[in-house]
Amino acid sequence: MTDEAPEGLAEEAGPDRAYLEPWEVFRQEREGDPMRHGGSLMAPDAELAVHYARELFGRRQESVRLWVVRRTDIVDLDDPDLLQPPLDRSFKKPGGYVMRDKLAAAREVSGQPKPKARSG
Repeated sequence: MTDEAPEGLAEEAGPDRAYLEPWEVFRQEREGDPMRHGGSLMAPDAELAVHYARELFGRRQESVRLWVVRRTDIVDLDDPDLLQPPLDRSFKKPGGYVMRDKLAAAREVSGQPKPKARSG
């Protein structure tokens, strides 16, 4: 990978100005917390992106870990065929299995009455 501007943008940036590209910063507030998107920044290369991220998201000890990712390296998965399972798997959801009906049928077969509710 190079830090050069994409074709056509190098001329736009000019020789005196470095090409800036967007970077995404993910941060972790405390050890064990999930990584969350903290924001975006513009930087010409990875080294400066890390420095900028440290300044913006780490200088007040508000993060214990930072991930700095070039926006073009993020893969956007939005294909519904890949995100929605093709099979009906409703049997795996706890709402599909009602224990109350099974217990009532088992009590009826065994002849035991339903236990009374406990009072607290």
